[in-house]
Amino acid sequence: MSVTGERLSELYVDRNAVARNAQFFRRITGVPVMAVVKADAFGHGDVAQIALENGATWIGVASIPEALALRADGIAAPILSWLNPVNAAWADAIAAGIDVAVTSIEQLYAIAAAAERSGTAARVHLHLDVGMSRDGAPSEIWSVLCVAARELEKADRIDVVGIMGHLSNADDPDHAQNDTERLRFANGVRAARRRGLTPRELHLAASAGALHRPDMRFSLSRVGAGLYGIDPAGRADLASALTLTVPVAQLREVHAHQGVGYGHDHVTGEATTLAVLPIGYGDGLPRAAQGRAEVSIRGQRLPIVGRISMDQIVVDVGQHPVELGDIAIVLGPGDRGEPTVRDWACWAGTIEHEIVTRIGVRRSRVLRTADERWAR
Repeated sequence: MSVTGERLSELYVDRNAVARNAQFFRRITGVPVMAVVKADAFGHGDVAQIALENGATWIGVASIPEALALRADGIAAPILSWLNPVNAAWADAIAAGIDVAVTSIEQLYAIAAAAERSGTAARVHLHLDVGMSRDGAPSEIWSVLCVAARELEKADRIDVVGIMGHLSNADDPDHAQNDTERLRFANGVRAARRRGLTPRELHLAASAGALHRPDMRFSLSRVGAGLYGIDPAGRADLASALTLTVPVAQLREVHAHQGVGYGHDHVTGEATTLAVLPIGYGDGLPRAAQGRAEVSIRGQRLPIVGRISMDQIVVDVGQHPVELGDIAIVLGPGDRGEPTVRDWACWAGTIEHEIVTRIGVRRSRVLRTADERWAR
């Protein structure tokens, strides 16, 4: 049996959860909060204004195009973009009043050249690599970078608004590496000031650091994962904002010893009922979760059996009463017993960040409150 209808799966974003998390971080940190909305707000869509209305005063993104899109949407708050190539659209960023991070001498001079052409000083944050060996300027060039930045400041090409870094082990708050990296950051700030720079914003901590290491907060905390209910350290009780639902599209009764899906990775042990749900890895479900993942239908957790396909999954509903069109909860906050983002991350052997950012590529995203989420 099968059923067709207007709705396939739906991804609900609970704006109240985002608001509560923003309020929580502003209250617990005691410093201004930068709401990080890169990667389509970790898969949550248009929530920048919600964060700003609930305690955040800055917005953070990876790329300049992300920042420009926010300006086009009417976001007037300070925006920082921190991951761009040397030939990025610096002039566009300057014209839009977007702050940019600097990680190299080459990048610094490219930004300064764009500023000279535009006649407006670029707002920059010098980014120091305190231990990631990834983004940020290596310590070997930090002094030279600071000297060059000061000279360009005196020439009115740039304004060094801030200094930033990124902790490599903040998800383990007690790790000794955090103390080492805080010291490197503090030394980097002192070195910059000795060379005549006067940064107003100092930011090292992201969500986990802001939550669990008060000594890492400095003058600004960057909150990304935490805004959406994820504590990378797994200690804080934050409000999860996503719920993903999908209707039962097919039901079929099968005999024992029946193979299910590609490769017959699963074979039924007894006669049972299988439900087909029109959602799969093309919608962001991780194939690595197969054999462990579950969904919730009518308040009952039921196993996904066989491989997770591009467009569909199969659920063994057994003798549980399920009808065509019933709504399966693939993931949610867990308050109704449904699987959570953390569950899916555990099943797939990954982190919650990956789950939320990959979900919803083909889904209709609806911004609603928790109460509205279940209204039909």
